[in-house]
Amino acid sequence: MTNQQDTDMVLQEKSEITEKVISGLKKRHRKEFIFRTMGFLSVALGFLLVFALISDIIIKAIPAFHQNWVKIEVDYKASWLGLESLEPEALKSANYRKTLKASLRQMMPEIKSRKDKRSYYKLVSNNAEFTIKQSFLKSPELLGKKVDIWVKLDDDVDSYLKDHGISGKAGIRISDKQAQWLKKWDEQGRIEKRWNTDFFTSSDSREPELAGVRGALSGTLLTMLVTLLLSFPLGVAAAIYLEEFAPKNRWTDFIEVNINNLAAVPSIVFGLLGLAVIINIFGLPRSTPLVGGVVLTLMTLPTIIIASRASIKAVPPSIREAALGLGASNMQVAFGHVLPMAMPGIITGTIIGMAQALGETAPLLMIGMVAFIVDIPGSITDAATVMPVQIYLWADSPERTFVAKTSAAILVLLGFLMVMNSIAALLRKKFEKR
Repeated sequence: MTNQQDTDMVLQEKSEITEKVISGLKKRHRKEFIFRTMGFLSVALGFLLVFALISDIIIKAIPAFHQNWVKIEVDYKASWLGLESLEPEALKSANYRKTLKASLRQMMPEIKSRKDKRSYYKLVSNNAEFTIKQSFLKSPELLGKKVDIWVKLDDDVDSYLKDHGISGKAGIRISDKQAQWLKKWDEQGRIEKRWNTDFFTSSDSREPELAGVRGALSGTLLTMLVTLLLSFPLGVAAAIYLEEFAPKNRWTDFIEVNINNLAAVPSIVFGLLGLAVIINIFGLPRSTPLVGGVVLTLMTLPTIIIASRASIKAVPPSIREAALGLGASNMQVAFGHVLPMAMPGIITGTIIGMAQALGETAPLLMIGMVAFIVDIPGSITDAATVMPVQIYLWADSPERTFVAKTSAAILVLLGFLMVMNSIAALLRKKFEKR
């Protein structure tokens, strides 16, 4: 009887233990399921927010990639131009504004009052007179002839047409009369929507319909080139020295702590450093890719050094020992064996640092790269601006057309970043294969 009771007690204990184990497994599986679900929902929410953001930018940017033009029948009368000869200087100083206005009046002679004429002239861009000027300078034989020339419409008119089409009804900044004149032009086949190539080939402008990103894109390219040429070799050399050659003492510990601290310094501090030292002491010109590249180099160096040191430290010690055993010097081991194996990680750190530099605005504002610059920079010493600063300036502009231009510039900046990262990824894969 005692044996039976003992057996029953053992079975009961085993049953209780089994139930506890099963209950514990259920709780663990439930927690694991909840954790996985939360992780999945977090990732999905992140992707959803990014998708919503990119979609909103694309939708707002679409109008910037198209521009409405109008065909004007320009009459190059000598009396309107005020020409007495066909000398080059006389052609450049001719009265093209009067020619433009007179040609516009010929297209709609029913407009009589001065107020209506002013409203009528505002339909075309301020750049229209320069368009007809360039056409005449190329072909002076057009004197006394009529020729059809396509010119851009004003930014308010362009926005109206993109929002309402040719409705003939007033818009936010378009009167009823202006809407009727536009409708008449459309009926005559004078209005046409075209792909806005000037957005990619022109520089900044006070007129929204003329503004482009080529100047800022060129400045960004030159600035990033200077940053890469300075930060990459300096960062890699510093990392190799600290990991392979530097003695472990107080000074190296002090340097390591300062490098780690510099990685967390606000970017505007580097801008102040560039303004106080690079510009005021060394006398380098403001608002140039050279100064911008030096400032961004100071900012990205800690990131590249930290990533490079981690990659060098991850190289197996057996590689070093094998090379030393075959008679290689410390220099040959570092540059012939350790550095090639650490290069994929070094390139990854460089990508992170360059991507951070590409999106920086605050340090560049401090060195004057916020200036309004129309000319496209041709070298690292020419005045320039960069894409983040250009986006900042356009976002602060009151004209409605600049809203689309800002979104389009953001897409161009993202495209530039993707191209830069793709090139770096290809290089990383190449070193990984080796």
